[in-house]
Amino acid sequence: MNKSVNRHPRKVHAFWLFFPAASLLAAIAVPLSVWAVWSGTGWPAGLLGAGHGHELIFGFALALVAGYTLGPQPASLLYPLLGLWLAARLSWLLLPDSFSAQLLSPIFALALAWHVVPRFHAAKKWRNRMVGPLILLICLLAVVFGLSGALSLPDEPWLPGPFRLMHSAITGLLLLMTFMGGRIIAPAVAGTLEKKGIPLEARVQPRIEGMLIVVLGCSVFLTAFPVMNPITGCLLILASGLITLRILRWKPWLCRERPDLLVLMAGYGWLAIGALATGLALLCGTALIPSLHLITVGALGILSTSVMLRLAWQRSHRKPPAAGEVFPIAAILSAAAVSRFLAGESPFSEPGLLWLSASLWALAYLWVAFRLCILAQHPKNLGK
Repeated sequence: MNKSVNRHPRKVHAFWLFFPAASLLAAIAVPLSVWAVWSGTGWPAGLLGAGHGHELIFGFALALVAGYTLGPQPASLLYPLLGLWLAARLSWLLLPDSFSAQLLSPIFALALAWHVVPRFHAAKKWRNRMVGPLILLICLLAVVFGLSGALSLPDEPWLPGPFRLMHSAITGLLLLMTFMGGRIIAPAVAGTLEKKGIPLEARVQPRIEGMLIVVLGCSVFLTAFPVMNPITGCLLILASGLITLRILRWKPWLCRERPDLLVLMAGYGWLAIGALATGLALLCGTALIPSLHLITVGALGILSTSVMLRLAWQRSHRKPPAAGEVFPIAAILSAAAVSRFLAGESPFSEPGLLWLSASLWALAYLWVAFRLCILAQHPKNLGK
């Protein structure tokens, strides 16, 4: 019996580890990044400048990817990977210029890609194989960002530095959320409507999905080069229209009894809003920072919290979360996105709006982390 148990070690669902960790990082990093500048102390140093973007994309977002894609894994794999992630975060927050900080974050990204990317190679259609390359792209951007920081590369028209690489990473995140969000929403909406006797012809919508992959894929590369701003802006505006069309074809007004799906589609809508605002900013030559926060705060915030709670509720209670679980968080994060956008290019000239946005974001993720810990203790999870 013991030999059999040793041959088949107990597996742990990755999201029970990485989702609470990601939520706590999100809740802590954003207010601390505001404090680092507003207080004049410069602490923690890793959240100054592009540092807070680094942690939200290559720390927070990659932890979300790990939790969602790794699935059940032996503890011997998950705990060292989580430990590596945590060491990378602490090194970056406290000593961002140290060798360990420059090394550990790329190592975690590459380790994650090593375990995740091959899982998506079996698909036959090119669109179905896109998850692996998209995740690999963001992981490689973490490596390139580390190299650009270590080499102190400036932002030049034909040589993107850390800030431009961060903008490309956000566009890559936009593409990943557009693809994976659509793959989550489409079957859920179709199943909901079929139970009501309403057929849904527009499910994944392969033509629109394929166009989005091409359009946003080009945008990821072009965003790094300012001379391509007019083309990139047009591509992002086109992507916004395609995302909006996709949502309308899902007929969200027929899913009123599924608050979790309505919130997911609201987060998907923030992708369209963020892409449109960023495209217009590129065409008009205005600052990108406010519009990019519509993607990172509005879309990433609502989609990530919705997916985390949805997975946790399905695992622990075998049902989706209720309206009271998801609507308030979506409203809080929407207000955080609007507040940060209104704070503008120089947010510390509007400290009230900036602190409001950071506080609302932190509140939402602290609540999600708390709920995830409670749901993990549900009897249906014990012994599994």
